[in-house]
Amino acid sequence: MRWMGAGVLLVGLLLLLGVVVPRPFAAHDGSDGEGHREILLLSNPIHTDFALRLDEDLRREFSELREAGVAVDNPAAAYLVVGWGGRSFYTQTPTWADLKPMPVLRSLTLDSSVMHVDVAGDFPAGFAGVQRLSVSASGYDRLVAAIRASFKRDGGRVQLIPGVSYSLTDAFFEANGWFNAFAGCNSWSAAMLRQAGIRTGWWTPLPPLLRWSVALHN
Repeated sequence: MRWMGAGVLLVGLLLLLGVVVPRPFAAHDGSDGEGHREILLLSNPIHTDFALRLDEDLRREFSELREAGVAVDNPAAAYLVVGWGGRSFYTQTPTWADLKPMPVLRSLTLDSSVMHVDVAGDFPAGFAGVQRLSVSASGYDRLVAAIRASFKRDGGRVQLIPGVSYSLTDAFFEANGWFNAFAGCNSWSAAMLRQAGIRTGWWTPLPPLLRWSVALHN
């Protein structure tokens, strides 16, 4: 019981330090671009996604997704929603009712990664699980470039995972990087935020930790 208690205390301390220690340590002055862009960080109890407002520039940046059936040009689509995660758990668990032991085991060890892309309408003000963040214009460009670089490509083309989706509007693609419990989807989201010029905690493996660290350090 003593060892168990010490283990729980150590994990708690690591999580606390992961939130309060900023990354990067020094704050940026935010003067790297005029204007600002709003991005949305979407979260549920275990996972985070980004929602980016679909304008002509973003539709052009992600025009290659049209061939995979993602309706980036649909006039009813207001946002592009994109996230990164472990292949087994992400593709096989569209709802909690679909939870299975093997994908959970893979997510706790080591798994290949995938990108999940969807389109969505507007998110009303105060919508649960939505954190609205303002970034500089150049920070937004870096974020888009980093998201695009997360897709694994073959001959310069994104690689659709056929026959896997949650609905009629989304798709999964092969991604760069490996997924594990210590460097999972929320660590990827934190890295993307840092590309946009937003400081995060040093290690934020869960959505609440990431949100708290963003609020604390910005």
